[in-house]
Amino acid sequence: MSNKKLTLQLDFRSGLPIYTQIANQIQSQLANGILQPGDQLPTVRALAEELRVNFNTIARAYRLLDEAHIISTQQGRGTFITEKPPPEVNERLRYESLQTLTERFISEAVRLGFAKGEIAQMVKDELKVWNEAEENEANA
Repeated sequence: MSNKKLTLQLDFRSGLPIYTQIANQIQSQLANGILQPGDQLPTVRALAEELRVNFNTIARAYRLLDEAHIISTQQGRGTFITEKPPPEVNERLRYESLQTLTERFISEAVRLGFAKGEIAQMVKDELKVWNEAEENEANA
């Protein structure tokens, strides 16, 4: 990639397949502007080695991204982010990223023994804090 390092964080306990986590995070980074059209991704082998996962796991993630026209692999040159998807695709990618983050959060909270009601209340409380902080900034 052009002066950027792809940053992926895998959760081997989440129940979400690793290839899905990889594809989702690349989609999310594209949707959020971290990755740009034309950026080169690491080779399948290099990323597999870096993440310490099976080569086929990365290949499967890249295949999903290729089928969605998010990346393109050019023989002898590498794998690149394609042109920015249309707004509706970009919005879907953003939504899927939020959904993945939410699933990971809930999964981890449940694993730690929190009840669904406690999780819902925590999210509600934190959103309230964020809203108050935004209002304070706007009034400052």
